[in-house]
Amino acid sequence: MEVKTITKDNFEAEVLKADKPVLVDFWASWCGPCKMVSPIVDEIAAENDDIIVGKINVDEEQELAMQFSVMSIPTLLVFKNGEIAGQQVGAVPKEAILAMVK
Repeated sequence: MEVKTITKDNFEAEVLKADKPVLVDFWASWCGPCKMVSPIVDEIAAENDDIIVGKINVDEEQELAMQFSVMSIPTLLVFKNGEIAGQQVGAVPKEAILAMVK
């Protein structure tokens, strides 16, 4: 599956009302650790049809970042049935991200 760009306009439909677990990556273009996590998140999206993967640019979507108290990036949140089911802050290995989602 391809990675979706999540905005405040599509957040409810793409994340809260999703019929699968959703991995959301809060990131910014200037963030070094985000650049390390981004290819891992892309891999997870490509390899797992049972997960929806989205990215939120915190510079463009400050409202969503504030709503979920994102203070450090990258922050990865997992949503299941519209609720936060997992959270990870900072660059982590692929296995740690998958363990949070599955």
